[in-house]
Formats: sequence, structure tokens, C-alpha cells
Amino acid sequence: MLTPSFIAPLFFDDPAAALAQVRTIYDRSITHLRAALERFIAGEQLQHRVRACYPFVRVRIETVARADSRLSYGFVAGPGTYETTLTRPDLFGPYYLEQFRLLLDNHHVSLEVGTSKQPIPVHFAFAEHEHLEGTMSAERRLLMRDLFDLPDLGAMDDGIANGIFEPGPGEPRPLALFTAPRVDYSLHRLRHYTATAPDDFQNFILFTNYQFYIDEFVRLGHRLMTNQDPAGHKYTAFVEPGNVITLRAGPATEPGDRLDIVPPRLPQMPAYHLVRDDRAGITMVNIGVGPGNAKSITDHIAVLRPHAWIMLGHCAGLRTTQQLGDYVLAHGYVREDHVLDEDVPLWVPIPPLAEVQLALEGAVADVTQLKGYELKRIMRTGTVASTDNRNWELLPQRTPMRRFSQSRAIALDMESATIAANGFRFRVPYGTLLCVSDKPLHGEIKLPGMANQFYRERVHQHLLIGMRAIERLGQQRLEQLHSRKLRSFAEVAFQ
Repeated sequence: MLTPSFIAPLFFDDPAAALAQVRTIYDRSITHLRAALERFIAGEQLQHRVRACYPFVRVRIETVARADSRLSYGFVAGPGTYETTLTRPDLFGPYYLEQFRLLLDNHHVSLEVGTSKQPIPVHFAFAEHEHLEGTMSAERRLLMRDLFDLPDLGAMDDGIANGIFEPGPGEPRPLALFTAPRVDYSLHRLRHYTATAPDDFQNFILFTNYQFYIDEFVRLGHRLMTNQDPAGHKYTAFVEPGNVITLRAGPATEPGDRLDIVPPRLPQMPAYHLVRDDRAGITMVNIGVGPGNAKSITDHIAVLRPHAWIMLGHCAGLRTTQQLGDYVLAHGYVREDHVLDEDVPLWVPIPPLAEVQLALEGAVADVTQLKGYELKRIMRTGTVASTDNRNWELLPQRTPMRRFSQSRAIALDMESATIAANGFRFRVPYGTLLCVSDKPLHGEIKLPGMANQFYRERVHQHLLIGMRAIERLGQQRLEQLHSRKLRSFAEVAFQ
């Protein structure tokens, strides 16, 4: 078997030195795979199987003494050996550095970094924009199976995140929610679904189920890049599908700046990024309609370990006192979306997170300039029901009305519960602020003219509220935002 030269495990008490070793192992592995693959594509008959493995980080804890009980991450639950494989230090470098620092500070033990036994699938060794398989015949592609490691779904499931993973005898416990192959798999899926690079995703995510919000976000993004807004914002670029970049007026173009072209067609869930150098900008994704897309995109964005995601969209108002254009701040969810029933059983409560709730409520007050009782007139806090039946209105009316009344639901959509439940599952702070666009139970449905006027009047304000909420969240300490309510009994150490 052809493998890169072995790098023996070493112990580190400096997080930067540990990260440098991770980079060395990963870069050597990727270089080895790419070189062999290039020879194979050129027609060379390789005589041996080619393999390279991910780096790992490991800690050994011998005491039951744990870190400060006020912390939500950065420590392990008890004595034992803990380990995880790592990938893409070019992308996750700052994240890894912080997790290493926390482990060293909280446990005062050395970090062990070495080469794992987990092979890197050759598909995950491709550089950005490389599609080498497309140049090969079907016979040649089939031969790859005999020479290179391919993605193994058995090594990238969500057992750790779902709380059902149990290590075998003598195996280490996990340090992170995701193994390196699982992370790489999602990075490739993000490119496919959003037509943007994972490197451009920011730490605060807005989801929407209507293109109107995206159109407004694009308009605002371009305006911010021209410096027409008041000075002081820290956004440096606006990225659109196809990796089309608009740089902020002023800074000169640098060699690493990408200037790609608009794709001939939009992807399934296009993403747009207001970029900051500290990754504290805003990514907005049009997930379309339905819980399936909501689960798919959050399954993959979760590996980037964002600081929060928020759903902004339209909903059906279920109360007679609601008016079209009113806001709904979700503090509970009726989950009839079904796509997460196996991963997050229905008996698991999805709690509201005070930090996100207060940010959203404060943002509504900031943008509308309303307070107290007047604010309550246009925004109601309550339970949101999410369904996978787009034509729920056609059910015999007594059936949904009884359930909605018993659950105290005040609004219904198709995505919010999925996004919240996956936030809970993946320990990503979540929130929902919806806008009432119709009231089918009360005979108020959108007609074409009325819908157009509604969208013009409300989309801009709703989007500004979402962006203002993210500004408020960005001002909080990360250890405060990543609530302990999202952590389980024997939680992994990585945020």
C-alpha cells in the first residue's frame, strides 16, 4: 500500500503548536492523494492501493474533577480517553485553535496529535473547482474502487450528535460531534446545494422560505459594498451563488479574491454571504418550501459550527386577532414535519433559548420603534406548528382546528420546527420570527394584488429585524450564547 511517510504522535502544551502539527499531517496526506490521483488520471497503472489518513487529536483525563460548571463546552465529562479526527485546518483553524486552548486551560493535560487510522476518501482530497473524475472513462472510474478509499457512510453517521453512539471496548470517547469524514461530506454537499464555497459561510445564518427576502438581501448587500450606508459596519464582501464576489468599495483587489461567474441556473438552496474578516457576518439561504430542504441544509451547515441560525419566513396566522403583517416569535413548536422523528423523537422538548428570544424581540422594537403594549399589538409570542402537508387547509376543518387549539398554536408553517429541532440536535442556538401572510382558517387568503403589496411593505422590515437580531447576538459572549440547555449528560468537549 502506498502511504505518505508516517508522522508519529506528539504531545503539545501549546494550542498553536498542536494546530501546526494538524496542518502538517493533513497537508502531507492530501498532497499524497492528489499526486497519486493525478498519475492515475494520466493513465499510469498504479501497482498498489493508495491510502492517506486524517490527523487526530486526543486527550487522556485521569480525574473526576471537572471544569467550571457554568461552562457549556470546552471540557470532557469525566476520566477517560477522548479523541476525534480533524479535517480542513485551512477552514477550521481558528475553531480548532480555540477548542485546543479550552481543553488545555480546563484540564491542564497535554494534547496528543498524530495520524489516525481513518482513511481520507479520495473525493475529499480534490481541490476547490477540481472535477477530475469527469475526464475519465467509466471503466477507469470503476477501477478507482480498487486503488483508492471511497466515502464510507458507516464512518460518517450522526450517532454522536443523536446521543446514541457507544464506543466499543478500548475505543476512545468522542471529542467532537462530527468525525472528519462526516465534515468533509457536508462541505461537499454545501457546494452542491448552495453554489457557494464553505469558506464563505458566516457564523450567523438566516433561513427563509421566500425568494422575496433573498432579493432584498442582495439589494442591501450590494448597497453595503458601495459604502452608501453609514460608516462603521465591518462587512468586507458580498458573495452570491457561483462564488461571485462584490468587494466593499475602497480596499484593493488581492490575489486570493475570486471573481467567478453567475451560474446558468440557481442551485436547490442558493446561499448569499455578507462577509466579515472575523466570520461574524451573515449568511442567508433560501431553503424553499418544506421540511425536507430545511433538514438537508441544516444537517450540512451544522458541521461549520455556527453561533446561531434564525428562521425568517411567512406563516399562516391561526388567531382571529392577528392581522396580515403581524410578527410571530416562536417559543415552542408542534412538530408535524416528521423528517426528524428518528433523530429527535417527538417526546424531546425543543425549548426556547432566552438569548435568541431577547435578541429577536429587541430587534423588532429597534426597527419598528414600538415599545410595551404597542409592540405586543404587532408581535405575538407563542407556539408555531410545522407540517409536511402543504395543503393542510384542505383537511376536514375540525381536525386541524382541534389540534391547533389544544396545542395553543398561533401560527403554522412548514420549516420552523425542523430548523429549531436540528439546532437543538446539533447544539446550534436557534430562533424563529415569522410574518403572518394569510389566515386560511378565517377566510383570509392572499390574492395577487394584495400579496404584492404585502411583500413590498413587510419583507424589507422583516429582513432588517433579522439582521438587527444578529447584530445583537454578535455582541454577546460566545459562552453565553451557546447555552447549557443544548448540552447532554456526557457532552463532547468541542463547541
